[in-house]
Amino acid sequence: MTRIFTLIALLCLAGIGHAQQWPAKPVRVFVNVAPGGVADVTMRLLGARLSETLGQPFVVENRPGGDGYIGFEAALRAEPDGYTVLYGPGSSMMIAPHLVRRADLDPVKAFIPVVPSGRVSLYVVTNLVLPVKSLADLLALARANPGKLNYGTPGNGTSPHIAVEVFSREAKVKFNHIPYKGAGPALNDLMGAQIDFAFDPGVALAQAKAGKVRLIAVAGPRRHPDFPDAPTTDESGIKGVDGGPHFGFYAPVGTPRAVIERLNREVIRLMQEPSIRDRFHALAVDIAEPMTPDAFAAYVKTESDRYARLLPELGIVK
Repeated sequence: MTRIFTLIALLCLAGIGHAQQWPAKPVRVFVNVAPGGVADVTMRLLGARLSETLGQPFVVENRPGGDGYIGFEAALRAEPDGYTVLYGPGSSMMIAPHLVRRADLDPVKAFIPVVPSGRVSLYVVTNLVLPVKSLADLLALARANPGKLNYGTPGNGTSPHIAVEVFSREAKVKFNHIPYKGAGPALNDLMGAQIDFAFDPGVALAQAKAGKVRLIAVAGPRRHPDFPDAPTTDESGIKGVDGGPHFGFYAPVGTPRAVIERLNREVIRLMQEPSIRDRFHALAVDIAEPMTPDAFAAYVKTESDRYARLLPELGIVK
């Protein structure tokens, strides 16, 4: 019996030692979206600070495409030793698997949730040709022309797509969906008046300030300080529209628990720094409440279950 207790104690000490030594070499972070998006920008911001505070480079590698699965596969090809992690939007972990079902890879089972960082609000933006100045104007025009107004999204099943479909259902209007391969291409076509409006994840804010698109509402918990006259969709009486689940860090199953807990603590600490918070707010990202790995895992399960019910209700399929 004494030997058993000794073995347990040695294993515990080994785990503590591993956490204290980690990272002893560069850490690769796969981001499963394209460069320039909000997930990519926030990871690079956090990666720079993690490199400083933990003393080893956090090397960001983008692996976009395949509804997030290309990034999943890249992260899972590495040894689960704490030196390869994934960072991605909540839509790729909690929404896409209900639309792209693969027998060989279930992301929720293949990865351990580590820590969330934040989530986007969505901004209802129109081109300058559309004769609307407010959300009420957009709804009136849509009701007069059912199914004729086009909206663009970063892709089928993404958070903006789901948000517009919820908005459409709650407001009892019909729109025509145009999926793109990212928010940037959708914004380009919006400025060119090839689509009528979009629920933009923040990419269009600079263009709205420059007067190249018109921002008429916010699908999020609060108004944006730079656009104080643009109401939230909740204020307009349309409930349940949001930017989707949190971005977050994930580690392949098998990654040492001590590493997961240390990365969790470090990211939570960094998320309290004024410079990080200011940058997140400038990107229109709502900062996540601090969560332990277990709390984040519970959040992922709850959100995944919610979208499993919501997507069929909205008729969103691949």
